[in-house]
Amino acid sequence: MKQIVFALNIAFLLVLSSCNTIEGVGKDVESAGSTIKETAQKNK
Repeated sequence: MKQIVFALNIAFLLVLSSCNTIEGVGKDVESAGSTIKETAQKNK
């Protein structure tokens, strides 16, 4: 039982620590999308 609780705590901490990383990836994808959109507008 203690091993299960320990594993769940580790998983919970990993999820919490990845929030900033996911937010950063979202900003990068948004930036790349904007660049592609601008390039497509210029080449119409």
